[in-house]
Amino acid sequence: MIVTSNKGKFLEYYQLFRENGFELKHYNLKYPEEQLGSIDEVARRSLYYLTGIIKEEFFIDDSGLFIDSLNGFPGVYSSYVQSTIGNKGILKLMRNETNRNALFKTSIAYYDGDIHIFNGETRGLISTEERGKNGFGYDPIFIPYGEEMTYAEMETIEKNRISHRYKAAMELMNYLKKKKI
Repeated sequence: MIVTSNKGKFLEYYQLFRENGFELKHYNLKYPEEQLGSIDEVARRSLYYLTGIIKEEFFIDDSGLFIDSLNGFPGVYSSYVQSTIGNKGILKLMRNETNRNALFKTSIAYYDGDIHIFNGETRGLISTEERGKNGFGYDPIFIPYGEEMTYAEMETIEKNRISHRYKAAMELMNYLKKKKI
């Protein structure tokens, strides 16, 4: 089961899990996300909080966009920055930047009586404008290396083959497969 109030995130995970033979349930719940030093720490702390509420196995994710020329900003503050200044604000901050390199990271925290962390990263570039209508969050401004389209210009199935979230989810699913053996 995934715990998230982000419908876009759930839909991406749902498709990934279904393609790999897993059924995924959704628990739509907002929970506190403390702003700590890393996305691993944020995910771990949020999961720990939820273990007092949810009694079955579940996972959450924390993701962040780390822009090189902005010293890793917005990083662990990605959700807050998205809800305040959004993509337009990020593009404004970068309007004179030539270094547009960025890293998208996901940290999945999974609870099965113990806490397990699974990570995924995708490097790319920040576009000079918002492009595309798919996805959510920073998808309209993030172009993975080797691609010409932003995440938001890709269909979910295309994004799911290269994204940071895909890489972390594959680690989790490999763990779940080994657990069943």
